[in-house]
Amino acid sequence: MEAIARRLEERIPLKVRVDLCNLDVRQPAQEGLTENVSTHGVRVVSSNPWKRNERLNLWCMPGDFRARARVVYCEPLGLNSFAIGLQLLASAGEWKKLLNEALSMA
Repeated sequence: MEAIARRLEERIPLKVRVDLCNLDVRQPAQEGLTENVSTHGVRVVSSNPWKRNERLNLWCMPGDFRARARVVYCEPLGLNSFAIGLQLLASAGEWKKLLNEALSMA
């Protein structure tokens, strides 16, 4: 019998600019755009690929959300475009505040 994979928590659609920073500070930050977020994960679209299990810092440009994350997957979307699934290991701030701000601008 084939198991059906389901997320344990709902993902909320949210487009917000983020910086992805390798823990090796000698490498420059890469800009990305979130597609959806949850308490424990986020999907980001970036122009650069990341390696599975790589650890990084995620910083939201608007708002106060910051997180240490692990790359769960990195899938090519097209020319110079990659979908990156991140597991949030530790975070500060709230996605909820960013979501409320995004909804008020719409």
